Amino acid sequence: MKAEKIRNLTDVELNSQERELADQLFKLKFQLNMGQTESLKKIRGLRKDIARVKTIAGERERSTATEKR
Repeated sequence: MKAEKIRNLTDVELNSQERELADQLFKLKFQLNMGQTESLKKIRGLRKDIARVKTIAGERERSTATEKR
């Protein structure tokens, strides 16, 4: 997922996207531990997507905090 696409999401959509990605990551890790998959590439991609979402959410939070001053 590209950062530009994430920036176009609303705050509510951003939170739901983060939860959805975390759920997918949990399922993939579970499958990896059970030996059902070896998709390390997907796990890495999901972790990076979660980081992007959290970064953009943090940027928005900081920008609203500075605007309130």
